[in-house]
Amino acid sequence: MATIRKVMCCCGQGLGSSMMVEMNIEKALKNLGIEGVSAGHTSLSEVSPASADLFVVGKDIAPQLQDYPRVVVLKKILSMKELTEKLEKAFAQEADEFHIE
Repeated sequence: MATIRKVMCCCGQGLGSSMMVEMNIEKALKNLGIEGVSAGHTSLSEVSPASADLFVVGKDIAPQLQDYPRVVVLKKILSMKELTEKLEKAFAQEADEFHIE
């Protein structure tokens, strides 16, 4: 099982929605009691599979990350409930590769 130490949020420009999701990830990780994990945000054009251990994106960006090993896809990018549930699933995964939609 791959260890998740860095979570990366991506959006089209790397400025708006990805930054908001990054802040929500930090809150969700704290609420879940998960420590030692950093969160960041970037644009789709700057991201690569080596950028992080887990990627969190909106459903509009998901097709561009279909070949990435560990991806969480959000239907509602500002939903703390959805984000928290999907992060909890991601951190419980035994597999090295997964896509949670």
